[in-house]
Amino acid sequence: MTGTARPGRPGRPTLAVVGATGAVGTVMLQILSQRADVWGEIRLIASPRSAGRKLTVRGEETEVVALTEEAFDGVDVAMFDVPDEVAERWAPVAAARGAVVVDNSGAFRMDPDVPLVVPEVNPHAVRTRPRGIIANPNCTTLSMIVALGALHAEFGLRELVVSSYQAVSGAGHEGVRTLRAQMSLVAGTELGTSPGDVRRAVGDNTGPFPEPVALNVVPWAGSYRGDGWSSEEMKVRDESRKILGLPTLPVAVTCVRVPVVTTHSLTVHARFEGEVTVDRAREIIATAPGVVLFDNPAAGEFPTPADVVGTDPTWVGRVRRALDDPTALELFVCGDNLRKGAALNTAQIAELLVVEL
Repeated sequence: MTGTARPGRPGRPTLAVVGATGAVGTVMLQILSQRADVWGEIRLIASPRSAGRKLTVRGEETEVVALTEEAFDGVDVAMFDVPDEVAERWAPVAAARGAVVVDNSGAFRMDPDVPLVVPEVNPHAVRTRPRGIIANPNCTTLSMIVALGALHAEFGLRELVVSSYQAVSGAGHEGVRTLRAQMSLVAGTELGTSPGDVRRAVGDNTGPFPEPVALNVVPWAGSYRGDGWSSEEMKVRDESRKILGLPTLPVAVTCVRVPVVTTHSLTVHARFEGEVTVDRAREIIATAPGVVLFDNPAAGEFPTPADVVGTDPTWVGRVRRALDDPTALELFVCGDNLRKGAALNTAQIAELLVVEL
């Protein structure tokens, strides 16, 4: 497969960024400017209303073009940072015109003919892509799976219990705008004076969330999937199983939205095939690619969103063996949901493909 190389970059593949003006697309352009320059032309694609805008990538101003079939002519790899319905329509179009699609939406993650890839965990999966599409996992899954994959490779995972504390940017620009608007509305509000103070202050300004998120935690993320489960919870279960190659892994998940702009956090209870030791677990975590061990609770050292935002690795702390089970570990994990949780993983998958082009 050959692309139209950028002048002065002969032989380098052409990359398209679809959804370049969105929340994840904006971070993607930053990441492309920070990583090794392996691309020829970088073509920025967005909705027709954004066509003509000029964005900076690799220090150069580039004009955004409208999403059309012709926009994929000569493209080798197309990274999609768009809603599910847009990816469903346009990813097969890009693949039909010769591009390998790396899709960040949820449209194809559980398609058996589409690999779900985390380069630190299952990079080999990119080689088998019958539809010409590779899927990027959900940001919540990505916030823990690199560390969990390293532990699984050593100990053999048997069961997983997770609670997430998800930032509002997981709901896009609208989630961030909603939190900022609510914070101004609840200024001076004291919790504990009477029920509903925050709800009355916020009124109908709940945005994409079912309840106010300012001065609050909301035990719900995503849409309803039956039997009391949310779509975000089902994604964590199904995607973890697929990435780790454990189709029957018992997984229990509760997803919670918290008043943090960017960076998801998770508590993880992982049970393994045999007895585990904290010392060995810490060695594995500390040496795993893409993971930072930050774990000295006696000195007040453990990851928080304020530490992790804007960084690429998964950060792990509070590593300890379960009180009543020598085969289980407890962890606290943080990951920037817009970087490794979305844009960075997509870029890493695309870079795996460069050697094939």
